Amino acid sequence: QVQLVESGGGLVQAGGSLRLSCAASGSINNINTMGWYRRAPGKQRELVATISSGGNTNYADSVKGRFTISRDNAKNTVYLQMDSLKAEDTAVYYCYAPNRWLPAISYWGQGTQVTVSS
Repeated sequence: QVQLVESGGGLVQAGGSLRLSCAASGSINNINTMGWYRRAPGKQRELVATISSGGNTNYADSVKGRFTISRDNAKNTVYLQMDSLKAEDTAVYYCYAPNRWLPAISYWGQGTQVTVSS
């Protein structure tokens, strides 16, 4: 089993920045790629960004150029630096990691609220 614990959410004005962190513990060998999803009120869950253990990244078009995902493998931690935040970035952000051996199984954090005021 893998546990994911997020931190760093909060309230920020439009144009501001926040940094989310997600620390993984437990059976770390079961995961490789880590990433972030978000769910805004009344909307479907959206994949925000992913990063492999080798540092390959992918971003949703809606956040390209504004968000940066990174990781510290020694600390088993992934980060999401969010700059130039917009009101439409308001959502609950979830850290996730698919099981590298059984991709149908994913591990999720508890979620952290990000609220951007306009």
